[in-house]
Amino acid sequence: MFTFLLFLSGYVLQQQTVRSLQAIIKPQPIVVPPPSPVLAKHFGTPPGHSFYDKYLASNRPKGGWAKVAYVQLVREHLHMCNAVMLFATLDDQESMAQRVIMYPKDWDATTQETPDPQIETSKRLLRDAAKRHKVMLQPVEPMLKAGGHSMFPLAGLLSLTAYNRVIHLIPSGLVIDTSGLDHLFTLPMESDMIGISAGKADGATSPSVVLLKPSKDAFRTTMESLAGKKYDEEEFLSKMSLLPDLPEDQIHVVAKTSALKLEDDSFNATAFLESTSYVHMSDPETLGPEFDAPKESVASVIPKKKEPTKAWQEMHERYREMRMEVCGLDLEPAPKSA
Repeated sequence: MFTFLLFLSGYVLQQQTVRSLQAIIKPQPIVVPPPSPVLAKHFGTPPGHSFYDKYLASNRPKGGWAKVAYVQLVREHLHMCNAVMLFATLDDQESMAQRVIMYPKDWDATTQETPDPQIETSKRLLRDAAKRHKVMLQPVEPMLKAGGHSMFPLAGLLSLTAYNRVIHLIPSGLVIDTSGLDHLFTLPMESDMIGISAGKADGATSPSVVLLKPSKDAFRTTMESLAGKKYDEEEFLSKMSLLPDLPEDQIHVVAKTSALKLEDDSFNATAFLESTSYVHMSDPETLGPEFDAPKESVASVIPKKKEPTKAWQEMHERYREMRMEVCGLDLEPAPKSA
C-alpha cells in the first residue's frame, strides 16, 4: 500500500510539472486593447475617405463638435420629413455635430377643435427626430413681417450664437456621406454666410448648402438690411458669396439632379454616388421628390445618357424608400394643376 501511495503522489507531481511547462512554452494570445473612449467621443467613426481621416486626425472645428450644428429651418410641412431624413443619415453615419430643427412656434398650438392633419404629422416627425436621432427642437417666432405676412428668413440662423458654425442644407435632398459636410465646419470664413453651389454645369448660382458664422452683430446687421423690404429667399441666396470648389481629389460636397442631364458619356453613376456628400434634388421643370410626379413631367427632366439616368433614378428611388422608412410616408399625390 505504501509503495502504491508513493507511486501515485509521484505521478500527480509529474503531471503538474508537465502542465506548468506547457503553459510556459505555449504562445499566449495577444490581447488587443479596446479603442480609446476619448477618440470615440470626439471623432466618432470616420466614414472612410482617406483625406477626411487624415484631416480629422489633426483638425477639429473651433470650440469642438459641441460648437457646430446642422440646422434645418422648416417653414413648410412638406419639408419636415426631409429634415428628419437628413438627420437620420447624420445619426447613422455618426456625425459629431449637433442637430437642430427650427420650426414656427404656432405649430405647437392645440386650440383647433379638429386637428390639422399636416400639423399633426409634423408634430409626430418632430417627436421622432428628438427621440430617435438626438435632434434639438427650437420653435421660433416670425423674424420678419411685411404686408401682413410672417416670415422666417434663412438669415435668422445667424442668431444661433451658441454655435461657432452652422450648416443648412437647402431642401429637398439626401445626405450620402457626411464626411465632406463635416469638413466644412473646419474651414476659415471671411464672411458671415457662404454658399456652396453644385457648380456651374447647369448655370446655377444659388447655393445648395449654406455655411453660417452666427453672431449678434451679423444677425442685427442682416435683419436690418431686410426690414421694410419684400423678402425673396431665392434672390437672397443668389447674392450670397460662394465657396470656391474643393480640390478634385477630395469629396465632391454637393451635386444637383438638374445638372445630371448635362453630363456626357464619361460620367460614372457608381463613382458619383460614392463621392458626393449632399445631393440637392432640384429639377425646376417638375415637382419635387416628395411628389408622385406625372410621367410626362419626369420624362422632360430625366437625363438621356445611360449613366446619368441611372444616378437620377437611383437617387429618387432612395428618396422614396427613405421617406417611407424614416417618416412612414408615401409620396404625395401630384396637385391636380400640375
